[in-house]
Amino acid sequence: MLRLSRLPLFREYRLTTDRPYLPAPGATSAGDPVLDASAVVAGYGGKTILQQLDLQVHAGEIYALLGANGAGKTTTVSLFLGFVAPVAGTVRVVGHDPVAAPAQARRHLAYIPENVALYEHLSARENVAYLLHLAGQQENDAVIGAALAAAGLDAAAFDRRVGGFSKGMRQKVAIALALARKVPALLLDEPTSGLDPQATAEFNRLLGVLRARGVAILMVTHDLLSAADVADRIGFLEAGRLREEVAAAGADRFDVRALHRRYAAPSSSLAPLASSAQPVQVA
Repeated sequence: MLRLSRLPLFREYRLTTDRPYLPAPGATSAGDPVLDASAVVAGYGGKTILQQLDLQVHAGEIYALLGANGAGKTTTVSLFLGFVAPVAGTVRVVGHDPVAAPAQARRHLAYIPENVALYEHLSARENVAYLLHLAGQQENDAVIGAALAAAGLDAAAFDRRVGGFSKGMRQKVAIALALARKVPALLLDEPTSGLDPQATAEFNRLLGVLRARGVAILMVTHDLLSAADVADRIGFLEAGRLREEVAAAGADRFDVRALHRRYAAPSSSLAPLASSAQPVQVA
């Protein structure tokens, strides 16, 4: 059993996480986006990176945001985390402004970076228990075990130290935490980078579990094939602007060849999309 007294950071974090979840007034009506960026202009150090970004992700939807290095993908994630303040436009997480009300916004989010950071000397079960405590939530071993199982972690690994875990196993612990927290939104930064095809397929299956539970998922990635396998919509970000969105349609969901032509095309040229995927007009 995890003893919080052995973990010196617990009290420091607990001071900021004891308040209950409070949805913003009028922000949780059916149909409202869980993640909402409207006409956002943002950047760093006087350099504009995002220009009039309009991006919404709804409950039970997986949105994959693709773009070249420097296109603004990571800045988009940072907007929802409250790390970057827009100079124009609005950003909302379940109706909360992540800059003006960071604690409220982050209570509704889980974030999985490219390389998941866990406490190496703790087991998978202990990591989830501790991180739940940091979020002001207490769960028993049965609930945590059920979350780890739902995330696809082998039962034999529940009580092993995570120091020897692979990237895929670490991601499963992070997914288990999101399941246990029951957050409405999940942010993913290059989640399939470095995973083999089998691990990528397993990760996409887990995203399907979260989608079925109504979680809104924003995934920034370079992995077009993985995005086409799991996403409901794919957006192409170029020079800080959302140039195009494509929605899954039909049994094949996306025309991967057409998407590849579009993704590989220079910024000044938009390749036509095949009819099996439906383009969404972006202002």
